Amino acid sequence: MIPRYSRPEMARIWESDNRYRIWLEIERHACDAQAELGVIPAEAAAAVRARGDFDSGRIDEIERQTRHDVIAFLTNLAEYVGPEARFVHQGMTSSDVLDTALAVQLTQAADLLLSDLDALLAVLKWRAKEFKDTPCIGRSHGIHAEPTTFGLKLAGHYAAFARGRHRLIAARAEIATCAISGPVGTFATIDPAVETHVADQMGLVPEPISTQIIPRDRHAFFFAVLGVIAASVENLATEIRHLQRTEVREAEEYFAPGQKGSSAMPHKRNPVLSENLTGLARLVRGAVTPALENVTLWHERDISHSSVERVIAPDATIALDFALVRLTGLIEKLLVYPDAMQRNLDRLGGLANSQRVLLALTQAGMSREDSYSAVQRNAMAVWQEGGSFHDRLAGDPAVTAALSADQLRGCFDAGFHSRHIDAVFRRVFGE
Repeated sequence: MIPRYSRPEMARIWESDNRYRIWLEIERHACDAQAELGVIPAEAAAAVRARGDFDSGRIDEIERQTRHDVIAFLTNLAEYVGPEARFVHQGMTSSDVLDTALAVQLTQAADLLLSDLDALLAVLKWRAKEFKDTPCIGRSHGIHAEPTTFGLKLAGHYAAFARGRHRLIAARAEIATCAISGPVGTFATIDPAVETHVADQMGLVPEPISTQIIPRDRHAFFFAVLGVIAASVENLATEIRHLQRTEVREAEEYFAPGQKGSSAMPHKRNPVLSENLTGLARLVRGAVTPALENVTLWHERDISHSSVERVIAPDATIALDFALVRLTGLIEKLLVYPDAMQRNLDRLGGLANSQRVLLALTQAGMSREDSYSAVQRNAMAVWQEGGSFHDRLAGDPAVTAALSADQLRGCFDAGFHSRHIDAVFRRVFGE
């Protein structure tokens, strides 16, 4: 991922030094377990632990000749350890190191993403409560529907990210497996106790059965969860983009002093952060299909998955990390305009109460078909000519024959649509 959309905390996880550091830890723990089993001398394990080190530049130099990254690493490691290095990697295959290390990196990335989600959830909760009772028009198909509150909108997005967090916890557990099972996963050249020890030391669990590699359905699930979280990012970003449109302007991104919106039009205040988030979400979701295609490999292993993962693992996690942090800041500073929300709510002269009138007429004894017809003809007149929906209805004999003036007026009670907001908030926030 390019530096523009990378945060150092996540980028460091995918740097070569971190990867080689994990490889070294895997080899050290494997040597400790092998020494405990009597497979290698205890002195060799001690030497690896005491003198084991690496140099990323030197590894790259060796790899240019060997064209094999793990061999290049082991060669460099031997330059630090000395003669005892002949006992390193006993009975292991490259995938034991590569897949276990990738599991560690993905769990590190997941932990950072969970922290990001916690921060976003906290901000969404705060702002949802801030605007819990702020009325605004709800829209379906982009058209005015019925009243809601801005806090309820945000509570819905909070719930989506809470589900995403729950799924990410499951995905982290799914990916946190260790494979130290030797060629084709039979343990013929290495005792399963080594895998158990390495897994325990690395904060993983042993892979129940590996075919020289950890099964890639685990990775597919992980990236699919990232894709769903990214979709939730875009969903909220798209809402903000719509609300910031000039014709709506119920909310907008914070516009900092000195910020410029357009090179040509000095008046512009554009939803650039939300649009950026939309693009980043597309990148993250773009990793899902390749991850699914990686599930199918030849026999016990091939490396068709490797090049894919070297790209999507850092890019998807870095992009999502950046997006979640950016979205948190956006929501924290979001400018909200309750007066504009009320103006838009009133713009159609009370049409948002059409269902209440429909239901009142049916309760009064009119058939649903006749009720719908009476309400719709008055609603269409307001659409086309403007004016007050209430006044139109009050002048319709079919309506007044069924409803008294007080009953009709009661259908336009502004508080009706928010009367269960507290119950919804208790469901969402558990308070």
